[in-house]
Amino acid sequence: MIEVDILQLIAKNDRGSSRCVQIRNWFDYRDHICIVFEKLGPSLYDILKRNRYHPFPVDLVREFGRQLLESVAYMHDLRLIHTDLKPENILLESSESIKIPDFKRTTSGAMQYRCLPKSSAIKVIDFGSTAYDNQNHSSIVSTRHYRAPEVILGLGWSYPCDLWSVGCILIELCTGEALFQTHENLEHLAMMERVLGPLPEHMIRGANRGAEMYFRRGSRLNWPEGAVSRESIRAVKKLDSLQNLVAQNADSSRSSLTDLLRGLLKYNPSERLTAQEALKHPFFKDMA
Repeated sequence: MIEVDILQLIAKNDRGSSRCVQIRNWFDYRDHICIVFEKLGPSLYDILKRNRYHPFPVDLVREFGRQLLESVAYMHDLRLIHTDLKPENILLESSESIKIPDFKRTTSGAMQYRCLPKSSAIKVIDFGSTAYDNQNHSSIVSTRHYRAPEVILGLGWSYPCDLWSVGCILIELCTGEALFQTHENLEHLAMMERVLGPLPEHMIRGANRGAEMYFRRGSRLNWPEGAVSRESIRAVKKLDSLQNLVAQNADSSRSSLTDLLRGLLKYNPSERLTAQEALKHPFFKDMA
């Protein structure tokens, strides 16, 4: 019922630009709350998977990113924090797609094709974990790969955790793979440092007691000494800096995209771009 209330609040204030899924109805069937939504297409993750995790063209990533940030800005204006943004929770409005040549041939010499959406229009779904800013917050939010550092360190979280997730999503759409593919906190933090540089000392000092074990003498990440396996160390070493990750996939837009991602992936939540600030970034002014 909390989700129903949030969906009704979103629909009540929507003027057609929220980019949030619209509730049509809800009912109680044998003590199960059922929600009826508008009909939508596949998720962005579904499209990546269908294309063997081949990345989206940068122009399409730009359009997805703009709409996603519009949706986040709308939610934040209502004092709502989604807390679970990820490609699985971003759906295309239409299932229609077009096939384009991949310019890669199979071993038999046959041309490969990719399916791209005919329309770039998207909607954000799954408000089951959405929280009001002024309510008590659970200690852990967000699906692991898209979880902000302040959540891992137990520093508390608010609107900026959604913007960290947006940054992770944009890189994934550009590269075809989740940026932080991990299931363990220390490895996750080590991956962040590999891509973004060292964690700020003031965040390390403020970490809760549960996160203290990830650091040596309270100031340096206990890595690779604390790694659980050699495979974990290799997984971190395999990552590259943010600038290089973008350069490998974004071509002409790489400088503006890298700058946008640096703003979305600031360690310090108070320094992270807001959704409204991100929408004014030059990356979105490059749109054709």
